[in-house]
Amino acid sequence: MSARVGLVLLLAGCASAPRADLVIYGRIWTADSTQPYASAIAIQGDSIVAVGDSAALTRYAGSATRTLSGAFVVPGFQDDHVHLLSGGFQLASVDLRDAASPEEFTRRLKAFAATLQPGEWITGGDWDHEKWPGTPLPDRAWIDSVTPRNPVFVNRLDGHMALANSLALAAAKLDKSSKEVPGGTVVRRPDGELSGVLKDEAMNPVFAAMPTPSPSQLDSALARAMRHAASLGVVGVSSVSTSWDDIAALRRARGRGALTLRVANYIPLAAWRSMADSLTAHGPGDEWIRTAGVKGFVDGSLGSTTALMFQPYRDAPGTRGLFVTPEDSLRRWIAAADSAGLQVAVHAIGDRANALLLDIYDSVAKAHGARDRRFRIEHAQHLRPQDLARFAVLGVIPSMQPYHEADDGRWAAKRIGPELIKGTYAFRSLLESGARLAFGSDWTVAPLDPLLGIQAAVTRQTLDGRNPNGWVPEQKISLEEALRCYTVNNAYAVFAEARRGALKPGYLADVVILDRDLRRIPPATVGQAKVLATIVGGKVVYKRELGS
Repeated sequence: MSARVGLVLLLAGCASAPRADLVIYGRIWTADSTQPYASAIAIQGDSIVAVGDSAALTRYAGSATRTLSGAFVVPGFQDDHVHLLSGGFQLASVDLRDAASPEEFTRRLKAFAATLQPGEWITGGDWDHEKWPGTPLPDRAWIDSVTPRNPVFVNRLDGHMALANSLALAAAKLDKSSKEVPGGTVVRRPDGELSGVLKDEAMNPVFAAMPTPSPSQLDSALARAMRHAASLGVVGVSSVSTSWDDIAALRRARGRGALTLRVANYIPLAAWRSMADSLTAHGPGDEWIRTAGVKGFVDGSLGSTTALMFQPYRDAPGTRGLFVTPEDSLRRWIAAADSAGLQVAVHAIGDRANALLLDIYDSVAKAHGARDRRFRIEHAQHLRPQDLARFAVLGVIPSMQPYHEADDGRWAAKRIGPELIKGTYAFRSLLESGARLAFGSDWTVAPLDPLLGIQAAVTRQTLDGRNPNGWVPEQKISLEEALRCYTVNNAYAVFAEARRGALKPGYLADVVILDRDLRRIPPATVGQAKVLATIVGGKVVYKRELGS
């Protein structure tokens, strides 16, 4: 018997341990550097009371103690960037993500429209035109005849452009005479007529024409999103571009005792004053609902050729992307939000967008003085060598989504050159520089499943199978590093590291049980692992059915 185990057993004999409500057994990765692995966790109420050897922890088991076990146990996954309520609505909408041809795209919309009442809007979709090689962007002519009774506004999977049918354009009062929208692009046919595709800020008139979801619709969308998250082991998220109506739905769920997900909310940066007023009146929130952040945009996306770049796009030399938000507004709003004590998170994808945002963060921090502000850059996808080290130096969190690398790696080389690709999804370089790298999905832009993200970060294989050894393989990271980015680092990114992100006494009992040990399987199969159970605050919120 080791001295350590002997000491634990001696203490067990000398003191009466509290009875646990739940004990979990398995190969446990704790994310606690002082005790990285264990074989049992004892939980009482919403917190962990003991972590250690399974034999030693038997003293916590009583007649009413429940037990669970699995091949691999980890802290509950957290996701640094989701569109939570939008995801809930998408789960009940048409799925166009894997529509592999214009014909399939049209067929699915026709079938879905047949299930709706006249006048109901069709939204979501998440189509990907990169699956249609040689085909131009979609056109409303594809879908007008199959959606004669329903306005349609279905977005590309990155959320930075969408296709409207003629009914939706009419509702938004958009036609051939419509002017260009600052920060966006209205795609036109050769004759000047609108194709129906709108990019970034040009989408806003259609959004404004859509009916506002009712509270009951929001509640249903939230319930769907939470069930989906629990089935994937996700216990907490950063919900970005959130509305106050979304936050009200979270509070209603909590009031009913139905909230099963911890949510840090980031409302639009332009509305920073309302979040500042909330922070002053009510504080930043608690372990379930945090309301102390804002989220803005510098640019668009690489897939929509609207990411802001220093050099022209290789396949669209007439553009270098665009500012979704004017630079002067960005500087003014970020400074104001920081002065109000808010956490600021801003979307930046192109190399020029990231360089500019780092400059703004640096100037604001110097002007306002030292404090624990934890600025975030959402996506941080394409970075120049001279900007990589600035994240750690400035204390800026790169909030990244590894599944995007597996997706974009199929086609990114046609848009950006080989030198910039070296700093694309630079996970290894950022970690080695000392940056606090946080991981997530950008759901519904990508699947919510953290295991798919972990697989992408560890293998850097692309979805088309053409990079079996990894796309930009020098940026691979280890399994444990990826796990930390989904747990400890994500807790830090929302100021929750004091009680979340690790499995150790005193921490909240947020736990995921998996059906296989991720360390002992080929990295390319990590995404095939299944969640057996998800525990949030000591309560089992998901348990996999036998045979499913």
